Amino acid sequence: MGRRSLRKIDPSLDLSLHLLSVESLPQPWDAGALFNRPAPLEVEVGSGKGLFMLRAAQQFPEHNFLGIEIAHKYARFAAARLAKHEIANAAMVQGDAQRVFREVLPDESLAAVHVYFPDPWWKKRHHKRRIMNDAFLGQVQRVLLPDGRLHFWTDVGDYFEESLARIAVVTSLAGPFPVDAAPAEHTLDYRTHFERRMRLANLPVYRSEFRKELTGPNGHA
Repeated sequence: MGRRSLRKIDPSLDLSLHLLSVESLPQPWDAGALFNRPAPLEVEVGSGKGLFMLRAAQQFPEHNFLGIEIAHKYARFAAARLAKHEIANAAMVQGDAQRVFREVLPDESLAAVHVYFPDPWWKKRHHKRRIMNDAFLGQVQRVLLPDGRLHFWTDVGDYFEESLARIAVVTSLAGPFPVDAAPAEHTLDYRTHFERRMRLANLPVYRSEFRKELTGPNGHA
């Protein structure tokens, strides 16, 4: 299923605190400077319309959330959503998540990494573009804090199984741990818009969670 068209953004919204570029991120890294407070940081890769960012930030106000979305129009839409609800503990970055992980985030800096319904790049010759590649998974291992979590969901069974196999080879993360589908109490009570579409259509969603257990440098004993 492709993405649906976006609603128009209120032009009066100030997005300056919620829409960032890779170049504007603090270097050396200082997560507290982004949100004017120190707090555990969680990063979502491929935020789309930003439903997870909004709901997670509201549900866990004691954490900070940074979403990364490569498509400018979706990054801007998600940022506008956060600005509209005056969310102080979440912001969007428009740019390449692999670059952010590789060039910006330091070792053991994240409480969680969230990857929900990434582009499956259906054609075999395009599989190398998938986000769940060896280089990215190595970066996830590096940036997670001890007891940090990787959450990976997709609606593509083959992609799910291949990704779990690569996680087992490339990282020392414990898992996968099963994740149950939480009952939805209202029309937007889903982790992402894509999960909502899948479940309303009675289509399968494959969910997994991994945990970083080792506490040595770069996750090694």
